[in-house]
Parts: sequence; structure tokens; C-alpha cells
Amino acid sequence: MRLVVMTQASATPRATRRRHDREIITLAVPAFGALVAEPLFLMVDTAVVGHLGTAQLAGLGVASALLVTAVSVFVFLAYATTAAVARRVGAGDLRAAIRQGMDGIWLALLLGAAVVAVVIPAAPGLVALFGSSDTAAPYATTYLRISALGIPAMLVVLAATGVLRGLQDTKTPLYVAVVGFIANGALNAGLVYGAGLGIAGSAWGTVIAQVGMAGAYLWVVIRGARRHGAPLRPDAAGIRASAQAGAPLLVRTLSLRAVLMIATAVAARLGDEDIAAHQIILSLWSLLAFALDAIAIAGQAIIGRYLGAGDARGAREACRRMVQWGIATGAVLGLLVFLARPVFIPLFTDDPTVQEAALPALIVVALGQPISGIVFVLDGVLMGAGDGPYLARAMLLTLAVFVPAALLVPTFGGGLTALWGAMTLMMATRMLTLWLRSRSGLWIVTGATR
Repeated sequence: MRLVVMTQASATPRATRRRHDREIITLAVPAFGALVAEPLFLMVDTAVVGHLGTAQLAGLGVASALLVTAVSVFVFLAYATTAAVARRVGAGDLRAAIRQGMDGIWLALLLGAAVVAVVIPAAPGLVALFGSSDTAAPYATTYLRISALGIPAMLVVLAATGVLRGLQDTKTPLYVAVVGFIANGALNAGLVYGAGLGIAGSAWGTVIAQVGMAGAYLWVVIRGARRHGAPLRPDAAGIRASAQAGAPLLVRTLSLRAVLMIATAVAARLGDEDIAAHQIILSLWSLLAFALDAIAIAGQAIIGRYLGAGDARGAREACRRMVQWGIATGAVLGLLVFLARPVFIPLFTDDPTVQEAALPALIVVALGQPISGIVFVLDGVLMGAGDGPYLARAMLLTLAVFVPAALLVPTFGGGLTALWGAMTLMMATRMLTLWLRSRSGLWIVTGATR
């Protein structure tokens, strides 16, 4: 792998833009493919289990919601590792970069073991908290207990993905995700129907696929470690440092999850039609986020590398160009949503009441996409800079703004459109806090470590 940081003061603005564009495209396109592949795991499980019966599908719905929550809160393993490794890469110390990545992987294994120790015995109680029916609860418990065994592998995948992104490699995660998706589908079909294991077969198929993916990542990282003489053994100080870097990002992630949970709870209070329309819109909003998050991932890797190389000017220029990409991508996505909304909603429901609730709310989502583009990009830039504490504080402030706005929707009316107006207010607040930070320049701390 050849890593080059261009810092020539004589480069023309056009040449600089082209260079940044190439870097962004090279990293963002494969990252987008890998991001899209991840939710396909759940889609495969849903398709296979759905043919077993309604109770099994309901059980899968409860168990998968718990698993997604348990894993998603640890996404900081990818974010923090990307930033730390990219800085070391920029400083030209690949040995230390991979050593830093191994610390993140060891932390992932420790956290994964702790989660398994909690989830397996607590599975029946967790399922009951979701109000699962008597017929669905046994299936949910079975799926949750078996799938929990794969959580350490899932967290290793997150951390190892961060290592490779920090090394400016987003193609390998794409290849692993595609192969994992294919293996997951084959294993699910074979174990559920061929072996007659039912919903347990689906869970085992996913566990085996995740372990295989983790093994592939570890093989790549360990090979790099041996090439550059990086130690593989756990280092207590390094693991502690990884945990400390990830703690603020955990606060940020939990705050964002709280926003989504509150929005869903408010939509449920508005009525069955509104909550149904909300779920449709939320699924689209999440899909749009993948495209914008791909640029953010490129931002994490590129900004970390520039700062590690001591190139503050390059970091500023890259940030400016990525914001332009975010605005343009958001504008295009918003236009597509606006034009496709009459076609999109009927794909999910024939209920005219649900369609009537969703259509105006989709216009709000469409108008807010350029804002989302700025938010995702600056979020990635600040993560790449290792500015986690500020991101945590900014997200807590955003949560404080969103909560009263969302809770007042049922009181003052406006229905689902007003709720998504509150979501847009939330994104606008994030944009303001992130823009102010980016303008301040306080995030620009150069060197191999922050």
C-alpha cells in the first residue's frame, strides 16, 4: 500500500480539488457498498424465517431489534480506531498504526465477551420487556441466545474495519461484506430448511458468517502486523487508551439512539397510521444516511492522515471539499426523494391514510437532505480529528433541543409532518454546532496522537 500526502504549496486550486475528489471517491464508494451490505444480513434472515410462520417472524423482529441495539452502541470501535490508525499512518509509522489497531480489536473482544455474559442469561427478560407475545417469545429467546454468541465477532468486525479504514483501505471491508452476505444467505437456507433447525438455524447461520468475517479481518490485520513487526499481544495501556478515546463517541451514539427512540415513541402516540408512515420514512431516512455516511468515513480516514502528517492546511482543504461533496450529495438525494415520493410510498402500503400521512413528511425529509449532508461530513471530519469530547457535548445539546420539540408535537398538532420537522430541527442544531467547531479550527491538532 502506497500512502502519499501532497502538501505542495504551488498546487493550483483546481489540482487540489481534483486530488481531494480522487481520495474521497476512492474511499467513499467502497465504503458505501460495505455499509449497504450490512443491513442485508437482517433482510436475508427475515426472508428465510418469514416462511416458517408469523410467530417465528415476530420473534426474529424482537430479537434482531435487541441485537442491533447491543451492537450499534459500540460503533465507536470503528470510528475511534479509524482516527487513531489514520494519524499514525500520516506520521509514517505503520508499525504503530497497526499496534493501535490491535488495541481496538482486543477492546472489541473484551466488550463482546461482557455483552455475551449479560445477554444470554437475560434473554427471556429482555424479550419480555419488548412485550413479545407468548407464541413469539420462545422464538425470540432462542434466536437472541444463539446470535449473542456472534457478538464478539461482530465487534471485532467493527474494530478491524476501523483499522483498515485508517490504513486508507475501504475495498477489503467491501469484499468481506459481500462474501459474508452470500455465506449468510447460503447458511441460513441450508440450516433452516436443509437441516430442519428452524429459527435456530437462521441464528447459527448468522453467527457462523460473522465469525468467518471476523476471521478474514484478523487474517488481514495479523498479516500486516507481521510485515511491519507490530506486536499482537494485548497491551493494557493501549486498550485503556482505546476505551478512553471511544467513551465520548459512545455518549454521542447513545444520544443519537435516544433521538430515534423518542421520535418513534411520539409517532406511536399519534396513532397507528402515523407510526406506520413513520417506520416507512425512517427506513428511507436510514438508507439515505448510508450514502452520506460513506463520505463521512472517507473524512475520518483522510483527516486523520493529514493531521498525523502535520499538514493542517491539507486538513482544512480536505474538510472544505468534503463539505461541498456533502451539500451536493444531499441536494441530489433530496431531489430524488421529492420526485420519487408518489412512487415510493405505495411500495410499502396500500392504505390511503398512511400514504396521506407520509407524503408531506417526505417533503420535509427531502428539504433537509443538504443539511444532513453537511452534518454527516463534519461529523466524520471531527471524528477523524479525534474530537470526540466535543461531539459528545454537541450531541447532548442537540438532544436537549430535540426532546421538547418532539414531545410538544402531540399537544400542538401537525402530526407526522411536525415530528419530522422536529427531526430536521435536530439535524439543523447538529449542523450549527459542528459548523461552529469546524470554523474555530480547534479541532486541528497535528501529530501522531492527539
